Amino acid sequence: MIAAVGIGIMGAVFFGDLAIKERVERKSREGEKRALFGGKLILSKFHNRGMLLSVMKDRRRVVAALSLLLALLSAVLWIVTLGQKGNDLLRTGLALLVGGGFSNTYDRLRRKYVVDYLSLGVGPKWLRRVVFNLSDLCIMLGALMITLGAV
Repeated sequence: MIAAVGIGIMGAVFFGDLAIKERVERKSREGEKRALFGGKLILSKFHNRGMLLSVMKDRRRVVAALSLLLALLSAVLWIVTLGQKGNDLLRTGLALLVGGGFSNTYDRLRRKYVVDYLSLGVGPKWLRRVVFNLSDLCIMLGALMITLGAV
């Protein structure tokens, strides 16, 4: 039962984000912005050729290899936790991390960039410039849950 829930989370994140990315690729132009939820969230297509905040964008093969390695490691850790009782927070965090990690890795291998499409319309100016996707959000949430579940 626990494995089925985790696989469901991973699949929902992976395929949900993939569907959104495909729609954004077809329907939006890079740089075009559309306000959502009264301007609190902004939809805008951005091709991230690097890692977080486009770091190492000129080293795409290294980024793709590192992304794949970390996604596989997260999946192995999730599998290892299946034999343990309790610690659902850790397992759920790992499932979010695996789903998000594989979605972004898929983009890096298939497209040679990650499709980012969301930014905040509120908050400090530096934060409003950050463009992310559902997978990035799940990776961050998963990392937080893993940290809390490990204590």
